[in-house]
Amino acid sequence: MHNRLTLDALETLLASRFDEGFLTLKDLPHPDTFKDMQKATKRVVDAIEKREKITIVGDYDVDGIVSTTLMIRFFNEIGYDISWVIPNRFKDGYGLSPTIIENIESCDLIITVDNGIAATEAAALCKERGIDLIVTDHHLLPPKLPEAYAIIDQKQPDCDFPYEDICGAQIAWYLIASLKNALGVKIDMVAYMALAAIAIIADVMPLKHINRAMVTTGLQRLSRGEIPAIRAFLESTQKSELRSDDIGFFLAPLLNSAGRMEEASYAVEFLLSTNIYDARVRLERLKSFNQMRKEVENTITKEALLQCNEEDSVIVVSGRSWHEGVVGIVASRIANRFKKPAIVLSENDEGILKGSGRSYGECDLFSLIERSRSLLEKFGGHFAAIGLSIRKENLDDFRLRLQAHFQDAAYITESKDREILGELRFEDISFDLIRLIDRFEPFGEGNPVPKFISKGVRIASVSKMGKEGNHLRFVFEQNGIMHQGVRFKTDESYENGISVDIVYRVNENRFRGDISLQLMIEEIRSSDRRHDEYLSLKE
Repeated sequence: MHNRLTLDALETLLASRFDEGFLTLKDLPHPDTFKDMQKATKRVVDAIEKREKITIVGDYDVDGIVSTTLMIRFFNEIGYDISWVIPNRFKDGYGLSPTIIENIESCDLIITVDNGIAATEAAALCKERGIDLIVTDHHLLPPKLPEAYAIIDQKQPDCDFPYEDICGAQIAWYLIASLKNALGVKIDMVAYMALAAIAIIADVMPLKHINRAMVTTGLQRLSRGEIPAIRAFLESTQKSELRSDDIGFFLAPLLNSAGRMEEASYAVEFLLSTNIYDARVRLERLKSFNQMRKEVENTITKEALLQCNEEDSVIVVSGRSWHEGVVGIVASRIANRFKKPAIVLSENDEGILKGSGRSYGECDLFSLIERSRSLLEKFGGHFAAIGLSIRKENLDDFRLRLQAHFQDAAYITESKDREILGELRFEDISFDLIRLIDRFEPFGEGNPVPKFISKGVRIASVSKMGKEGNHLRFVFEQNGIMHQGVRFKTDESYENGISVDIVYRVNENRFRGDISLQLMIEEIRSSDRRHDEYLSLKE
């Protein structure tokens, strides 16, 4: 049962998401609250003074790309030459590895960003070669930490930084802030925060506490279009400002596609563009990678769906030479489709399967898989997403163990959508509602866009729209009040005059100077009490 929502009740519900209220930049903890921050800062300053060779080692996802960009931009700004490398997903694998160190020519100091916390082998090799290693990472700690000169990771038990859920780019930002203070240089830290905001959203950090403050400020700065790459993106999407959705749904997949399909360095070069002309050319290259990624992903998804066993609590599928760059997205699609955790693996010629898993609901996928770590060659990740490799002969045993461990954990699998805040009557849908919702932006992880249900709504009219006719435009009516609605990507058909319950978000539709309210429909089900099945299911 959903309670009827008033504006006051909605305000109370939304405010309850923020235990500390809305923080501002003045609430940001000091860099020195990180364990080893002073030690790392002193070592970098020392390297600069002695003109030592510094190499930054990043990662191929958006967080790693942005973290790398921040560090390069900082050293460029202070006029100090450094080298940087982002591992190739296919040749080098994830993070700082012995392979990467073999390829780094003479170097005195390596700084990792968004990786390195599990790089014990590589750290030993650094020590052997007399290279000092500073690890900056935000991931969960492995049983054994690498032997490094300094480790900055907020998840260390003796670290005083008060927030656990921050991303790699935020730690890179903090290291830059600390170096700025130590070197006494003038640098606009908000410009760096603008880029970090992209990573906070893309890495699905909860948009609460300092994350919200950093993203709010970052989005405002990004919307000014001072960074040529962002100006090119805004121009190409015909947007006047950047919102969190624009990053999550459009910019992040573009940046990610470079590392998925070829080399993440193309995305770094795009973000580092110093003029709009270079930025436009580099953006087109990312768009072509993204288009390729979509095509490959669709093909693999179709093949993977044929293998899925709906009876399993954790779905595990594998295929010969599936593109490693997209298996994580396919896992996400399968998890959402079956409402269960999913793991998608690609088998190579040596009989090793490598891939990614995505969780669903309250399942802690990292802990679940860690119980079978002895069967795996490599493993890492966090609550919601993991990466692993396993020998083919261990796959059946692994699959069986996962099902048993899942049952042991007794996770609650709910079909109820927790994001629905309550029942709205059409008379309560107004511009005042929009203004109230806007106060709680930016929306994202931990602060989802408010979702509502309206019951006993009549479909006054429905028509197809879009090139392929796979979107629907509605006029709904309840107690004499009409509202427009749209439903994207659906092959369902509906009759005029039928009574339905609708689940939706509300937004402002701006078209040729007119502003109207529009319901963004997610689900439509029969409100005939004899049927309680969904007429339309989410993809």
